[in-house]
Parts: sequence; C-alpha cells; structure tokens
Amino acid sequence: MLATKFGTRAARHCHWARLSSTVAAPSSYKVVVIGGGAGGLAVSSTLSKQLGKNEVAVVEPSATHYQQPLFTFVGGGLKRFEETYRPTSEVIAPEAQWINQAAAQIDPNSNTVTLADGSRVSYEYLVVAAGIELDFASVEGLESAIGKNGVASNYSPQYVQKTFEFLQSVREGNALFTMPSTPIKCAGAPQKIAYLADEIFREKGIRDKVAVNYYTALGKIFAIDKYASAMNEVARSRDISVNLFYDLVKVDGAAKKATFKVLGSGPQAGEAVTVPYEFLHVTPPMKPFDFIKSSGIANAAGFVDVDKGTLQHTKYPNIYAIGDCSSLPTSKTAAAAAAQSSVLKHNLLNQIRGTDAPTAEYDGYTSCPLVTGKHKLVLAEFSGYTGAPHETFFFNQAKEHAFSYWVTAEALPAVYWSSMLKGTWDGPATIRKFANPTGAN
Repeated sequence: MLATKFGTRAARHCHWARLSSTVAAPSSYKVVVIGGGAGGLAVSSTLSKQLGKNEVAVVEPSATHYQQPLFTFVGGGLKRFEETYRPTSEVIAPEAQWINQAAAQIDPNSNTVTLADGSRVSYEYLVVAAGIELDFASVEGLESAIGKNGVASNYSPQYVQKTFEFLQSVREGNALFTMPSTPIKCAGAPQKIAYLADEIFREKGIRDKVAVNYYTALGKIFAIDKYASAMNEVARSRDISVNLFYDLVKVDGAAKKATFKVLGSGPQAGEAVTVPYEFLHVTPPMKPFDFIKSSGIANAAGFVDVDKGTLQHTKYPNIYAIGDCSSLPTSKTAAAAAAQSSVLKHNLLNQIRGTDAPTAEYDGYTSCPLVTGKHKLVLAEFSGYTGAPHETFFFNQAKEHAFSYWVTAEALPAVYWSSMLKGTWDGPATIRKFANPTGAN
C-alpha cells in the first residue's frame, strides 16, 4: 500500500504492546489471513473469537486501515479525509495476532507463507484476502503526472484529496474521467466523481465553460442493464459525454493531454485519440498481486482460483479466498466482501470442526452505490452471477433518492466500523426480508 504521511501519523497511535507482540509471535497458526482490509478483518474477527487467542494471524503491512468506499465523498468535497481511516491496531480483533509485514510468497504444498523479511509462517488453513493492486505504472506518464498537472485519483489515499483541490481550481476546459479495461474494485466509482464534479461546476456557475467527459474502456456505462439505463439518463440530463471503448494509455502532464486507445470493433478501433484536459480523474488499471500469481493457487488471470459458491480453493481444500483477490465473477466491492464473509466463515468453521452442517453458498450479491450529487444516489444491488437486481428496499433503487444517499453516506460507514470489521455484518439480507419482502424491483 502506498505510504502516506497519514499512515505515519496513524502508526504513532498504535498500541505498542500489540506491535511488540508481533516480534515474538509464534510461527504457526490454525488460520492465517493474508490481508487486513474489509474482507480479511470481517473473517479474522469472527474466527479469532471462535478459535481463541493467537489461533488466527492477520498478515497486513499497513499501519493504517482505510474505509475506501468513503473516498468518493472525499474527492467530491462531501467528507473529510480524516473520517476514512483508523490505525490498523485498533481494528484488528484483540484475539488475533497481527503480523505487520507483507506476504511475499505462498507455498500451498508446505502450508507456509513467506513474509517480506524472508521469515515463514505456517498454517493449517489459509484465507487470502489481499485485495487488488493499483497499477499506475501501466499508463505511460501517469506516475510522474498524478498529484499535480490537474491529475488526481480517488482510488489512492495519497491522491484522493487532490481531486477536490483540483476541481476547485477549474475555470474552463475539459474535465476527463476514466475507467480502464482491467478488473477494478468498486466499478461505479469512476463515474460517480464525474457527477459530483458536474455539480461542483454548476454551483460555481461555470458549467457552460467546462465539458465533462467520461471515458470508459468498456462497452456500456454499467454492467447491469437496469442501472445502465438509469446512469445513461443521468449523464444525458447533465450533458455529460459518455465515450465507450476508450482506454487511457498515456498522460502528458506538462502539456495536459490524455491519450486513449480505441477498443472494440468500430471504425476507429485501434486508433489513438489525444484529448486536452484541464482536470483528469484517473481510475488506474488494477492487477492481482505478484505473490498470488506465482503461488500456484491462481487461475490464468492471476486471481485466487476458488469455487464461486463455497469460496474454497478448487485444488487446495484448506485454502479460501474473499474479495478483490478472488476469482469470484462478481463486482469487487465491500458489499460483496460482507456477503462472502458469512459464507466463508460458515464453511471454514465447519471444516475445522469436522461438522456435517450444510455447505453455505454465495449467490454473487454485490452493491454499487452510485452517488450522483449531494443527497442523490442510485443504489445498485444485484447478483454478479445472474445480472438480476437484488434490491433491499421496496422502492425502485435505480431512481436517484435522498434515502439511498443517507444509507450510503451515513448509515453504512457507521456499520463498517462498528460491525463489518468486527465480523457481525454479513450484508443487508435480514433487512431485505422486512424492507422488501415481496422482492419488488
């Protein structure tokens, strides 16, 4: 994870007793969880309480834990950055052992994880919750341009505050927002910030001088038809240009120009198109971590190869995966990780205890709250497996709604800190039984 001054400051607030205990930590555990993000902590918190102190280890190098779904609100000037993070030592369950290092290698045949310093940790069961890696370097010129030259990204804690700063300085010209061709986490975020930028420009009275352009490498604005129709209408009503099959390949920060490769099979396919910009919000390409790709547990694309129902590895039965690093064919979101965590914990604990309880099955549930302005939001909920909407509330969630905004901006962040990271939030399924009992919409 990118080092930031905020991570350094958070590290000073860590509990030194917890940190010092990692130095003399045992090298063998019942369960090792790689990753201290939302999915990893949701799993490790429950497992460590069920199995007892120091039976579960969490391998996580960062001293700071970020609630990443809030980054869009920070970039749009609606939340303070300080609301998005807490020291890792405060969010890992006290029963779990925090190993404050990065994983460097997994050997599934010897049941060991090699750490960044070369030491090894052995496990009986492994949960891979490593997330996905931001790949700024794969876009020519981006690493040298980002954070200046009007280039920002809500996907990085290092640059998210630059988004609002640079938007405030725009007076005229092109504001560009990009979506790459690779799998990414929170696939709605690239367009959310375009809607918030549009609102900012209107409030400043300069919208007629600023062209808002959304460039996506994909063939539609959103994967699920119901919400794609809704977002196309939002973009049309606000005069936001939606450009399909445009993949960002180069940024010239000094000249303020962005170059796109045209994908697809249209008449311009394969061509390079260069567009001048005053502001550029980049969603970087993303990729699986190298230590996963080289471990023997990955599929051809580099993601941990697990059964899409049980989350158990297809070859090694003592390995599971959750969230962005997994091969699960659904959108990579915190909402998906919450639902997955329930299934994973159920199945893994059954395996550890040798019980014959029915196997739990994950149905692909995920959610993408599409912020469209202050107090406006389209709350997309669906199965990534079937493409069918799976909405929690009785009203049509493809419509912009203030209640959906409140749920996303106020209720869910509180649930995240107080429940999800503690392993007690498995998603809104229980709420849905009461709030949408007929399965409307």
